[in-house]
Amino acid sequence: MTRDPIADLRRIAFLLERANEATYRVRAFRSAASALAALPAAEVAQRARAGKLTELAGVGDVTARCVAESLAGEEPVYLRRLLATEGTDLDAEASRLRAALRGDCHTHSDWSDGGSPIEEMALAAVELGHEYLVLTDHSPRLKVARGLTADRLRRQLDYVAQVNEALPEGFRILTGIEVDILADGSLDQEEELLARLDVVVGSVHSGLNDDRARMTRRMLTAVANPHLDILGHCTGRMVSSRPAGVTGPGDRGHRARTRPESDFDADAVFAACVEHRTAVEINSRPERQDPPKRLIRRALEAGCLFAIDTDAHAPGQLDWQRFGCERAARCGVPADRVINTWTATDLLAWTTP
Repeated sequence: MTRDPIADLRRIAFLLERANEATYRVRAFRSAASALAALPAAEVAQRARAGKLTELAGVGDVTARCVAESLAGEEPVYLRRLLATEGTDLDAEASRLRAALRGDCHTHSDWSDGGSPIEEMALAAVELGHEYLVLTDHSPRLKVARGLTADRLRRQLDYVAQVNEALPEGFRILTGIEVDILADGSLDQEEELLARLDVVVGSVHSGLNDDRARMTRRMLTAVANPHLDILGHCTGRMVSSRPAGVTGPGDRGHRARTRPESDFDADAVFAACVEHRTAVEINSRPERQDPPKRLIRRALEAGCLFAIDTDAHAPGQLDWQRFGCERAARCGVPADRVINTWTATDLLAWTTP
């Protein structure tokens, strides 16, 4: 009895992304899966028998071997090794918090600097048991990340509506954006569009070395904006120089560099988040771990709500919520203070002014 070789290739890519492996490894398996998906199953099997899979663009020796093993009914050795060496179990509190999450409020697709189509991101979220995925591609000023102009965002909104019609019942993509917080604290997108979106995440991506007073004013202005729902990775820090695992054009082969926290009055900003009903993001990316635990505790004491998000740029990264849950649990964040433990209906009721 054969297995599905395309599913096995995609599963390997997912596990590599989740493990934060180098981009070229992930791309090898996703490219092979895409090449084979374009062919009839009978042709794939015939090429495998004849040893001609590697004649296809995007299929190499390693991926061809995985396909042959799948077609023979065997779990590919590469997949078996990944499954045998994947991460450690969560502790009880973190596990309970992870189980309570219904969705992810910060994700990217290949419309900006992500590496995969919207459909692939959504289907990976379905497989993880999510009920919704908020698509938050970048805003126009972040040109290195192919930020969406107003016209491109409008096209994306139409496209998401089409994709939602084809997704499994009980799951939906929510519209959103990761909007740049500009130097004066304004949000980098048209007001009319921000009002149409389900969820708006606002993050500082430039001027991260602003002095304390300037950065505080900038963040307070953004938090007071009625369109802002979540304050993203608030310190902007990078704690690791490991590859970020991004498979889209925003990666450009670079490695994430370490970067210190931005300086701002955290107590004032968290108080403003409470006043204006803005959630503080606990960013799950391994190279960010933002905010640090001391600030999570201060935000908790201030009365803030939280969003435990992955900031995923690839399907496998959607399972990084476990890292955010571990840090939240260590800081005593209860599930009822995390907005993505809510149903989509309740989340939308909260984000609607």
